[in-house]
Amino acid sequence: MAANIGILERPLAPTGIWSWLTTIDHKRIGILYGVTASFFFLLGGIEALLMRAQLAQADSTIVGAETFNALFTMHGTTMVFMVIMPAGAAAFNYVIPLMIGARDVAFPRLNAFSYWLYLFGALLMNFSFFMNAFPDVGWFGYAPLTSNEYTLSSSTNYWVLGLLVMGTGTLAAGFNFVVTILNLRAPGMTLLRMPVFVWMTLITAFLIIFAFPVFTIALVALMFDRFFDFNFFRAGSDPVIWQHLFWVFGHPEVYILILPAMGIVSDVLPTFARKPLFGYTTVVAAGAVIAFMGFGVWAHHMFTVGMGPWATGAFALTTMAIAVPTGVKVFNWMATLWGGSLEFKTPMLFAIGFIMMFLIGGLSGLMHSAVPVDAQHQDSYFVVAHFHYTLFGGSMYGLLAGLYYWFPKVTGKMMDERLGKIHFWVMSIGFNLTFISQFIVGATGMPRRIYTYTEAQGWETLNLMASFGAVILGISFLVLLVNLIRSVRNGEEAGANPWNAATLEWAISSPPHHYNFGVVPTVHSLYPLWDEEANAIAPPEEPAHEEPVMPSPSYWPLVLAFAITMAAGGLIIWEGHNIAGLTVMSSMGLLGLRAIYGWSFEPAIVEEGVPAHH
Repeated sequence: MAANIGILERPLAPTGIWSWLTTIDHKRIGILYGVTASFFFLLGGIEALLMRAQLAQADSTIVGAETFNALFTMHGTTMVFMVIMPAGAAAFNYVIPLMIGARDVAFPRLNAFSYWLYLFGALLMNFSFFMNAFPDVGWFGYAPLTSNEYTLSSSTNYWVLGLLVMGTGTLAAGFNFVVTILNLRAPGMTLLRMPVFVWMTLITAFLIIFAFPVFTIALVALMFDRFFDFNFFRAGSDPVIWQHLFWVFGHPEVYILILPAMGIVSDVLPTFARKPLFGYTTVVAAGAVIAFMGFGVWAHHMFTVGMGPWATGAFALTTMAIAVPTGVKVFNWMATLWGGSLEFKTPMLFAIGFIMMFLIGGLSGLMHSAVPVDAQHQDSYFVVAHFHYTLFGGSMYGLLAGLYYWFPKVTGKMMDERLGKIHFWVMSIGFNLTFISQFIVGATGMPRRIYTYTEAQGWETLNLMASFGAVILGISFLVLLVNLIRSVRNGEEAGANPWNAATLEWAISSPPHHYNFGVVPTVHSLYPLWDEEANAIAPPEEPAHEEPVMPSPSYWPLVLAFAITMAAGGLIIWEGHNIAGLTVMSSMGLLGLRAIYGWSFEPAIVEEGVPAHH
């Protein structure tokens, strides 16, 4: 059941491990993103628990200073680049084509390539553990600590090259989803008939396109410093340049992480409030304004570097101003709930939890727009609590709302509501216990990034509370794991639209056919499954004559991503001008060229049993 292409067989049957390795189906790629992000979430959670174990008591010796540095570096890097972003990508990949009435993304093979770059880049960075060279310079990589003078091992090389590989995949995905959303919408689905999650995905994709090149350039410059003795960020140059470049990317990155969650919440709330989203156009416009203004607030991370009163004043004002569109969204969500026929299902609980937790994170961040307040809280655990309320209380709550909401669509099974509600409440208790304690201990002066403290400093009780809360938080995800396993095996059959939702993904079977829609729907309203009077009901899911022909699987995205990652590994080996490293880079370069050639001349569609020719 395969057609021969080159030296490998191109599988056409939709089963078996090889079909997953060569898949270009957006739904399977979404599942791969989700499973991989879950694995790294477990890894990042273990790193967090080890840090909390070390800080639970004064003068603790569970881990040493070097190990602690490596733990907080990899925890931050893992959660931002290997968990929250790919978890959002999982939702993008699976749901967006279904929401817009498309059969796949615009560039299916490029989509697979993006995933494999993410996986291999993450594995490359974590391979440093086995080489006794765990990155230990912080997830922000501040110069000149990242220079060879201060980091003698190859640990920073793994961090730089791993991020470059993952970032390349992210950029490719950004372009892919812009083209998909702008060009593959169903007939009648104008821009203002798109679900809010589609809008937030589009805005996030543009953020990726504009923000990631800045970080890529900074990483390449740092790579030249380390491998070729350039002097972009080394001791003697201006280290603040790295901070500017990092945060020009880093603050839009916050919105890359949070906007998808805002989109999920904007679609979950109307479903369980049984009424349309209040102020749809305003919510969409607010998302666009947040993204635009996100590029003008980066230096509020740098109020203590001595930029001068004019610069600090300007960035203080923009930081205050960006709270306005964020507040607009919150008020629109509240207005959606007001007067609705509320059903407190698990997705609804996480959506409401998102609003509450994100409010705390946002308001505590708004405090730091005031330069004197920022000077007091800078590099304290107050800031740690703030961004966890934003990224975990915000992004993670929103993504979990999406998980519970779309799980029936992905699997055809309902998740257990009782276990789902237990997960929500246990997680909320653990999360707030952990980070409210950190707000308080940070306000009393405990700096971040320290691995120990004395009893005389008076921080032990609050740190013990935070560590206890972290354990409770970890237990809550064990409840989620049990729920996932039980539901996949023995969950109640979901049907096509178990929530009585309004958007197109609920018009077809659960799980969907590989071609999604047998007949591409024509859309006449924002809520096509609710507005029967507007002739907006989705068409029959079965094709009128025969199944649509979909692009065939391909192994070239996997091969090319592997070649790029191994070439990066060869560069690390070559750092000491080792001939083995040069050999690896050369061989992987040739393999990459072969993959590009094969990709370029491979037919998009191969009929089963018919040999394919370049």
